[in-house]
Amino acid sequence: MTATQQILDFAAAKHFLPDSVRAAAIRLLGDTLAGGAAGGASDEAQAMLAAVRSWGTGDDVRLLGLADRLPAPSAAWFNGFAIHCLEWDAVHEPAVVHAMSVVTAALLASADRMGGCEAEQFLTALAVGVDIASGIGVAATGAMQFFRPATAGIIGAALAAARLEGVPAEKFADILGLAYSQAAGTMQAHVEASIALPLQIANASRGAISAVDLAKAGMDGPHDALEGPFGYFKLFEPGDLTRYTDDIGKRWLIEEVSTKPFPSGRASHGILGAIDDMIRDGSLDPAMVRSVDVAAPPLIHRLVGRPYKTDMTPGYARLCLPFLVPLMLRDRIIDPCCFHAQEFANPDLMELGSKVVVRIDDNPDHNALAPQKLSITLLDGRMIERTIADNLGSPTSPMSDAQTQSKRALARSLARDDCDPRIFDNPLAYATEPR
Repeated sequence: MTATQQILDFAAAKHFLPDSVRAAAIRLLGDTLAGGAAGGASDEAQAMLAAVRSWGTGDDVRLLGLADRLPAPSAAWFNGFAIHCLEWDAVHEPAVVHAMSVVTAALLASADRMGGCEAEQFLTALAVGVDIASGIGVAATGAMQFFRPATAGIIGAALAAARLEGVPAEKFADILGLAYSQAAGTMQAHVEASIALPLQIANASRGAISAVDLAKAGMDGPHDALEGPFGYFKLFEPGDLTRYTDDIGKRWLIEEVSTKPFPSGRASHGILGAIDDMIRDGSLDPAMVRSVDVAAPPLIHRLVGRPYKTDMTPGYARLCLPFLVPLMLRDRIIDPCCFHAQEFANPDLMELGSKVVVRIDDNPDHNALAPQKLSITLLDGRMIERTIADNLGSPTSPMSDAQTQSKRALARSLARDDCDPRIFDNPLAYATEPR
């Protein structure tokens, strides 16, 4: 049996989620919807919505955090964008895949147009889709060139939506191939910190729904889309699918997904979390900081080591440690409301930002986010050093209940007043019981 067939069989199989997997799915769904409601109210999402509405009208599916509805593909697009645009969405770190984002956006569209679904069906489809999207990332053996959260995400999301909508298993190979045929998104958007980054998540979310609809209409897709001569692991990135399929179904990858306490690139969280810890335990007085030095794996430097710029965009700022570190030292929180031109030109933030250095260490792993070494020089000449082995929010360093509640409270404050309160109070009901 090929590795691709193992994935297809896993996508269609009858599963009974272990209690720990079910709990992880509910927890991550709540985290994803909260961040998405905040993202849906953002200026970027509202600007993008005008374009989405021009594609057609309809009232099939809710828009996350809004009172509006659109046809399923357009709603999936908006919801995928909303979930990722603030950089607050969960990520499977070893895979470097924001696995919840595309899968959740697609499943919300599927559940809504079905008129709702059983909670267990939704949670199982979510766990399956996250597993496949993360598994494709785990199978990768090289540095990202294409934007893996989108290119792997569309495949996991399409198979998850097909499962939820009861598409016959014999159609799954076509759905995988049709999803792959629409996969897109490169790391250039990340290098430039372009708004195209969440647009790539949005496109994948819509593409997942389109793949299901096309298969239902009788369209076929390539059946060797992952391992073929022009398949995913030949064109997008090198990989070995057996790194995933040898253990497929033996452990659920959704349990390995990390949440993000801060609305910023995941590669910034190790440093921000360490600074937050030091302030909390009294070992660091923010007013005493002279400079900050970070020695980190190549991926950290590539993703968040960009220089401070006074004319940066909010998207750039979310991926800029020299801005995020001064913000954390000043506010002890990363608030999306601070991502605007006046703060970017704040002389105090600029001065300290110029003294934040991110250096590449000798880690040979292109996908590693740790370990990192943080060195803070104080005004009196003393130095504080920390080695960061785990990012806050990872399974080995989970967010506390207080930190989780703080994130939810901030997200709720950013969401629109007409936002459905179930997003925060009963996320599973929101996802499965459309009104």
